[in-house]
Amino acid sequence: SVGPILWVFMSSFKSNTEILTSSMLLPVKFKPANYINAFRIAPMAQFYINSIIVGIFGTLLNLVVVGMAAYVISRFKFRGKKLLVSLFSLSLLIPGAALLQPIYLTISRLGMYDDLKGLIIVYAGFGLPTSLYILSSYFMTIPKALEESAYLDGAGFVRTFTRIVLPISKPGFSTAAVLQFLLCWNEFQFALTLTTGNRNRTLPLALYYFKSQFASDYGAMFAATIIVIIPSIIVYVLLQEQVVKGLAAGAVKG
Repeated sequence: SVGPILWVFMSSFKSNTEILTSSMLLPVKFKPANYINAFRIAPMAQFYINSIIVGIFGTLLNLVVVGMAAYVISRFKFRGKKLLVSLFSLSLLIPGAALLQPIYLTISRLGMYDDLKGLIIVYAGFGLPTSLYILSSYFMTIPKALEESAYLDGAGFVRTFTRIVLPISKPGFSTAAVLQFLLCWNEFQFALTLTTGNRNRTLPLALYYFKSQFASDYGAMFAATIIVIIPSIIVYVLLQEQVVKGLAAGAVKG
């Protein structure tokens, strides 16, 4: 897993000649100008800002909606619960390519084509099934006695959820947040379909931009690749412990 990343990082400091003739060797002369060229060739700064906005707000929207829904599904019995959970299960089997046309038509009719708000809503929806199962599984590991004690002390449903359940569920929310953020950060297909031009496009499309128009400058393309993947690696490394705890705890019951 680390090998290809190291190779791309090493190649990002090489000239085209070195990449084509001695791809597996260290650079004879380091060329950090490739990173400067990457920002000159493509509007990387704009793509970066767009990806950060989409990643943060797509993750927050997903967690706010799914967090409340997962708590209700894991704690209460109501009519149609099994059907609802089954529908979410079936949604995991539908390939993203099959949804391109209907989502494109829906976003266009809502006036959100080539708009970051459209991408945020679409990504929040796509991560909904995964986040739902992670959070609902984690909520099942929390003893109901804690909530019952809160009710006896006079706390209502909302206060019990916000003051008791949410603080305990941080590992579960961290796991769902990391997976959702990576989805928003790395997604390519819908970002290409639902945006046009450079104003609202995200970082994965920057690599498409390099490949289609500037494929001859491999050094700059590899530098752009490193620029794209570093944030997702940093996010995972910083929250790795929380992710492992959340997945391990959520696997106990369900």
